[in-house]
Amino acid sequence: MTVKESIIALSLHLILPLTGLLCFLRLKKQLKKENIPNAPTTELFLIFATYGGLLLVVLTTLFWQWSGMASLGTFYLILGAPIVMGIIAYRHRQTKSSSKYHYWTYFSGLLYFAIAPVIFGILFLFSKT
Repeated sequence: MTVKESIIALSLHLILPLTGLLCFLRLKKQLKKENIPNAPTTELFLIFATYGGLLLVVLTTLFWQWSGMASLGTFYLILGAPIVMGIIAYRHRQTKSSSKYHYWTYFSGLLYFAIAPVIFGILFLFSKT
């Protein structure tokens, strides 16, 4: 493995997920600091994991070798994530006016249905060339 491949692998499989986890923990701390009632912590974790997985699939497609784990992640993003994000959006349709965090949780759940198909379409087009 060359130095370039090592840097890509380390960035893709270690630094990116840790950065996402740290951002989530920082957001969770902010929710607690602002004393948000019924904070959507679990939903935000699932949103971070889903969009982070989408980013990992994109970066794996563009810069790394496809693997079984990438296939499992894609399987979740195509079949499982729409269900999870739909439930999140449905549960927060009434509470979206409670706080900006509730609104963005609701909006992020809905936005997945526009973002994911576009990204998968673009990746499909790029993988054909």
